[in-house]
Amino acid sequence: MIDHYGINVADLAASTRFYDTVLGVLGFTRQMDFGEAIGYGTEGHPDFWVSSAASGPSNRESHLAFSAPDRAAVESFFAAARSTGAEVLHAPREWPEYHQGYYAAFVRDPDGNNVEAVAHH
Repeated sequence: MIDHYGINVADLAASTRFYDTVLGVLGFTRQMDFGEAIGYGTEGHPDFWVSSAASGPSNRESHLAFSAPDRAAVESFFAAARSTGAEVLHAPREWPEYHQGYYAAFVRDPDGNNVEAVAHH
């Protein structure tokens, strides 16, 4: 239902390195790049945007959940995130408390946001 989602970040270069790496393994790439705002997605449609902060650091953690096609993609996301030095919140595992077949991993991006990759199978 969400058309697109954007976050403001304190260090655009660090954040785009992180998102280029972890979203790339899920099949998402930069679709638009305006220098201070970069849109990620597929097939010419940017669904997720990262932009420079207008003023000051973010004062609130966001939770971002990205779809993964399968468990292997969740594990690739996790490995890619770790390769950037991201803080691990939860290694890949099944989360039956959400629903049967919910397989996800959670990390923090450079601005402290909780970023998840999830496969629903």
